[in-house]
Amino acid sequence: MANNHQVKAKKHLGQHFLNDETIAKKIADTLTLKNYKTVLEIGPGMGVLTKYLLDKPITTHVIEIDTESVEYLKNNYLNLASRVIEKDFLKYDLNQVFKGESFAIIGNFPYNISTQIVFKTIEMRDQIPEFSGMFQKEVAKRICSKEGSKVYGILSVLTQAFYNAEYLFTVPPDVFNPPPKVESGVLRLTRKENYTLPCSDKLLFKVVKTAFQQRRKTLRNSLKTLDLSNNLREDAIFGKRPEQLSVEAFIALTQKIEEDIKNT
Repeated sequence: MANNHQVKAKKHLGQHFLNDETIAKKIADTLTLKNYKTVLEIGPGMGVLTKYLLDKPITTHVIEIDTESVEYLKNNYLNLASRVIEKDFLKYDLNQVFKGESFAIIGNFPYNISTQIVFKTIEMRDQIPEFSGMFQKEVAKRICSKEGSKVYGILSVLTQAFYNAEYLFTVPPDVFNPPPKVESGVLRLTRKENYTLPCSDKLLFKVVKTAFQQRRKTLRNSLKTLDLSNNLREDAIFGKRPEQLSVEAFIALTQKIEEDIKNT
């Protein structure tokens, strides 16, 4: 196997190559392998995580934007070569490969696009029963945080509306080349099965985003732009600030708003 020096980490792609085999295996082992037969690894770099995925009884695909990494993977993992997708995960239509089938997502995600990766996963949630991987620690904590926490926000509510989120373990900077300036955190998202939102998901996204854009204000002030009836605005929930509302409370609030809009 060729060594780690073959691909140079590129700053503009947010690359930090993990070079700790124990941690790579531990991340691969976060997959439960339930409800899917295929996994997509985002940003495999030189395949430190990939080789442990290839040992599992699933089909592994990888998506990588860096041509140097793509060449390295094709040369060093010959049995993977036909499943290396040389595309930008955020822009690529994944159904050109997955054709509507279920697949899990895993990766040591580039920190500069990690939240966008989560939002694309939420959009494709019907096909993605499980998602695990490494983020900047504070982002991983935010995704998994509960109401009342300072870091609880849009990402926390919208992820947890559809997935159960677990923060699994912390990874120090010194196991990367080059080392990032921050600690990293590994999390797992497991989709809530047989679950449908009792309200419009578009409206939920709008309510949550609008509320947290002014997180210091009460909902009565931050949701002013939604043009709600005075009757609804008197509801006690509107006296709260967004971080005080659980995911369930946001869903219940969206139901009330949906009803209110229908009746006006």
